[in-house]
Amino acid sequence: MNRWGGALVMLFVGSGAAALIYEIVWLQMLQLVIGSSAVSVGLLLGVFMGGMCLGSLLLPRAIDGQRHPLRVYAALECTIAVCGLVLLAAIPALGRLYVTWAAGTFGLFLRALVAVLCLLPPTIAMGATLPAVARGVGTTRDGVEWLGWFYAGNIAGAVCGSLVAGFYLLRVYDMTVATITAVAINLLVAVGALVIARQNSQHSPSPEPRSLIPDPRSLISRVTIYVAIALSGFCALAGEVVWTRLLGLLFGATVYTFSIVLAVFLIGLGVGSACAAAFARSDRQPRLAFAGCQLLLVAAMAWTAHKLLVSYPYWPISPAMSPSIWMNVELDFLRALWALLPPALLWGASFPLALAALSGPRTDGGRLVGTVYAANTIGAVAGALAASLVLVAWLGSQRVQQLMMVASALAAFAALTPVFVGEARGLRRASFVVLTVGLVAAVLLVPTVVPLPAILVAYGRFTPTVLGQAGDMLYVGEGLTSSVAVSRLPNGRLGYHNAGKIQASSEPQDMRLQRMLGHLTTLVPRQSASVLVIGCGAGVTAGAAAIDPAVERLTIAEIEPLVPKVVSTYFAAQNHDVVHNPKVRIAIDDARHYLLTSRERFDAITSDPLDPWVKGAATLYTREFFETVKDHLAPGGVVTLFVQLYESNLDAVKSEVATFFEAFPDGIIAGNTFRGVGYDMVLLGQAGPPRIDLGVIDARIHRPEYAAVMRSLEEVGVRSTVDLFATYAGRAVDLKPWLADAAINRDSNLRLQYLAGLGLNLTDSDRIYGEILKYRRFPEDLFTGPEPLIHALRARMIDERPGG
Repeated sequence: MNRWGGALVMLFVGSGAAALIYEIVWLQMLQLVIGSSAVSVGLLLGVFMGGMCLGSLLLPRAIDGQRHPLRVYAALECTIAVCGLVLLAAIPALGRLYVTWAAGTFGLFLRALVAVLCLLPPTIAMGATLPAVARGVGTTRDGVEWLGWFYAGNIAGAVCGSLVAGFYLLRVYDMTVATITAVAINLLVAVGALVIARQNSQHSPSPEPRSLIPDPRSLISRVTIYVAIALSGFCALAGEVVWTRLLGLLFGATVYTFSIVLAVFLIGLGVGSACAAAFARSDRQPRLAFAGCQLLLVAAMAWTAHKLLVSYPYWPISPAMSPSIWMNVELDFLRALWALLPPALLWGASFPLALAALSGPRTDGGRLVGTVYAANTIGAVAGALAASLVLVAWLGSQRVQQLMMVASALAAFAALTPVFVGEARGLRRASFVVLTVGLVAAVLLVPTVVPLPAILVAYGRFTPTVLGQAGDMLYVGEGLTSSVAVSRLPNGRLGYHNAGKIQASSEPQDMRLQRMLGHLTTLVPRQSASVLVIGCGAGVTAGAAAIDPAVERLTIAEIEPLVPKVVSTYFAAQNHDVVHNPKVRIAIDDARHYLLTSRERFDAITSDPLDPWVKGAATLYTREFFETVKDHLAPGGVVTLFVQLYESNLDAVKSEVATFFEAFPDGIIAGNTFRGVGYDMVLLGQAGPPRIDLGVIDARIHRPEYAAVMRSLEEVGVRSTVDLFATYAGRAVDLKPWLADAAINRDSNLRLQYLAGLGLNLTDSDRIYGEILKYRRFPEDLFTGPEPLIHALRARMIDERPGG
């Protein structure tokens, strides 16, 4: 079958492309169901990779060597295609069942069950593909070389799949189209495998080995390679987790950045595997070469750490200067390649070298590949879960990278251990030299990894432009889902930083928005005993809502534990010390998952999530999520939503507004301006026909018990009911012409994160707000109350009309 090796490599390219498309789509779909908290994402990743590990182990043991390997391969590809189609319908159905039963500890069990039911069948088939074909090429030197090429081809396809899915299929179409594309690729690969099988029908079954490796090598000789390749997998996935977070700060945490990082990582793995496959054919000491790779990884990881923590943050680059986001994408791709390629190449080379170190003339290729692949995957699962759920939050990215370097040195030591207990003296001397040089280098290089720069956490991609004027960093922390910081700005005000930018501050324009958001939420409905705040941030919005005397209980849903625990305490003076308010309960959970699994109804809900260009944030702006919000509102209840105009573009803002208005067709917009320029907005919707009684609200805020509310409003320049509602900027019925071409953000496409990711470096807020104001008319049927208040509000809106 080796004469068909080139064609088989191309089949593995297709197989890898389909697998990555599926991975992106399935994880995205399942996060909509079980949440995007660190625990949920960890479960999904663990099950996905665990399924591939099981497949690689089980196939050689479940299917005997008499079957033609390419027919087995074709059957596996067809199985994956069927699973892909089934999951399109099954995941939403399981989601409805899940939200019916999920609660507490039982809910965590259900999350795992949903992940297993959805991901295990197809990923077992994915993991079995390489061991299936391995039986047909043997484990001679030629065979091991082809196995390396198959692995490299699979990774090359994965690169294509990640880029096509992230930059085209999901940006332009949706998850259904992406899935059908992957299904079509699987079926083409299956047909290709069957055609080659027909041309190569004389299959010689693999010998039944007496052991995994029948030559007289000791058990310890084999086990040490398995341990070393597992450590290599651990470091590779831990590195991907840590470096993806760092590059998210450097480039902006968009879907495009994540696609770039994944593609670059896979490019390195593929090229490294291909080079090692060719090298393994002529190398007489693959064990020594494998160990050398692990020691070189120590230097490679030091290189990457230096680029990401010492060099890149201070490159004199301003992303806002580029006339096109695609120029930034190109630059980010090249920078990611320069930083990540060295370790990725060496991790890619490790797999074929490990195969070569274990192969023998009568080795069962399926069992050899399956066992090595399983060991590598077990280490990878451990690395991904440990880094994302424990190590980064516990030790910090500096210590995790140092731990990875130590683990690579240990992998080299493990691989060469048998050399010192029975191998040839010449090889023993060479191994001693390699280990000595490598371990000395490790001792010297590990301390070179520096802590995460505070200014990078605070300002991300704009770090070079704020050097010398960033203020004092009061707190920097790396949490489960993000890195956060609190700063005292040069003017003495406070800033809360997340995703590499200021998310909230005590600046006048930010305080005005946050207070408006909180007070509109509780003042507009006739009753506001129960309130839900989505996103804690600096706590100012929650604090504004909590001081309303009508509020009896307030729940804050926040995904990052550090935010309410640490960040909001720095803003205690601005947020009325909300986290210690006895009315307040904090739920550490993805807000979407919290609402889906809650049976509670609220009188008011306010949402102030991260920027919509941050990967995953768009799930809180979908039509389906807004319908879920509506279902959790009590009769007459109100929902408010923060919409930013800065660092955004017209298409993204239109998508946010139009999607909200589809769920709340009588919704309105309140604008927040800064120095006469549009800055951001609040969308407001009600469960039922909207009516805002100015007289009732005016009487309420002038009661003695509302003195704190009135002070809170006055501190941001709102001194009366008229001041508060003069921010009215438009409503759904008037804005229909403007929103005619808006893209609706749905669970099936998450279109907003792709649109918003193209505008994160823009400063176009005033033009966008000006377009909205062109459609503003005084809503005669919206505001009710005493005529003097109505007249005063109408006069204010006329005075503040565009150009007035």
